[in-house]
Amino acid sequence: MARAIWSGSISFGLVNVPVKVHSAVRDHKVHFHQLDKASGSRIRYEKVAEKSGKEVDSDQIELGYELEKGKLVVVDPEELQELRPATTRTIDIADFVELSEVDPAYYNRTYWLAPDGEAAGRAYRLLVAAMEDRGRAGIGMVVMRNKQYLAAIRAREGALAMSTMRFADEVVPRSDIAGLPSRAKPDAREMKLATEIIDSLASEWKPEHYHDTYTEEVRELIRAHAKGEDVVVEEAPAAKAEIVDLMAALEASLAVTRSRGGRHQALEKEADKVLAEKEKSGSGSPSGKAGKAPARKASGRKSTAQRSAAKKSPGRSSGRGSSAPRKSA
Repeated sequence: MARAIWSGSISFGLVNVPVKVHSAVRDHKVHFHQLDKASGSRIRYEKVAEKSGKEVDSDQIELGYELEKGKLVVVDPEELQELRPATTRTIDIADFVELSEVDPAYYNRTYWLAPDGEAAGRAYRLLVAAMEDRGRAGIGMVVMRNKQYLAAIRAREGALAMSTMRFADEVVPRSDIAGLPSRAKPDAREMKLATEIIDSLASEWKPEHYHDTYTEEVRELIRAHAKGEDVVVEEAPAAKAEIVDLMAALEASLAVTRSRGGRHQALEKEADKVLAEKEKSGSGSPSGKAGKAPARKASGRKSTAQRSAAKKSPGRSSGRGSSAPRKSA
């Protein structure tokens, strides 16, 4: 059971709900150490002064902010410590906003909030029920680990979840991005086909259906190296061709999704067939010329077991002539 990382209370109106904060997410990223090829020992980083080239002790290091190129302003860490917000142990809800109005771009990291003690249970359950009934999220400020956050508290699966949020000036506005198209009314026929494709692929949100296949394959690769097994090298998929005729691509896609009952696992083969027929008849584009067929969709990576026919190369340990796992230095 994960331990609470913070405890305090939620305050709305004159009601206080004691809570404990638990992380609601975990990182499954594979982390590597850098090694020296010759000896296999870990690569360490030292703090070295740029001018002298000598290593500097931590107590001889100060902080500097570059106002402009080459001009640094020195700031004492104690001065920063004095400016740190005081840990109030209270999440003060200033506003209850429509949950649907909060753009996901503002969310940062999510935590579970659990009632702190039996006495808090009644008020906790009441807040969950009231927020579910109104479909609103509580917005307020919270200080954790000496850092101040904007936070959204919302009902989730019959409990309370808190998401730290980015402030408005941390979210890049659309106007700052070059090349984004202006709003324009699409062609009616193209719009009809596009919406039909979306409807045919409509499904319930089930996050467990999606996997980080890259990380899974990295772990599989590491296990193979540790066992001294061969490692399969898969050829990169061919580059996708440009889709010239949007209407033909839409019609082909719709034909496939309908025949597959809304699923698109065999899209490339059947779509190519539909477009080939259009190409043959000369009706693939408004000008009478058939457009290029859409590129075949990459079918995704295969597991090691599925790659038996692929070209193999011997597993590489780290330059010491053995595929056995090595202890880090």
